[in-house]
Amino acid sequence: MSEKIAVENVNVPGHVTNVDKAKYDAMKSAMLATLPKSAPGMTAKESKEAAKAHLPEDLFPGGATSGWWQKCVQLDLEAKGVVVRENTKPLRFHQA
Repeated sequence: MSEKIAVENVNVPGHVTNVDKAKYDAMKSAMLATLPKSAPGMTAKESKEAAKAHLPEDLFPGGATSGWWQKCVQLDLEAKGVVVRENTKPLRFHQA
């Protein structure tokens, strides 16, 4: 059984879900390595593509499921105040 980590969702305050810790940590590291530290930031699509290059192949073979994990980690990091969502179209994100 894989180790789990509790994640939040900025859009659903108080809701917590448990997800695979290894995949979460890998995506978090990849996102924080690529997301700019200030506005204008990156779109979700740009962030996902940039993060793929930093993901371990054993956890994300060929980038599989990276989109879902990118969104999961992005929403959790927003809820924790680590990532900021800009009020733009399309939405853009950067580190707090």
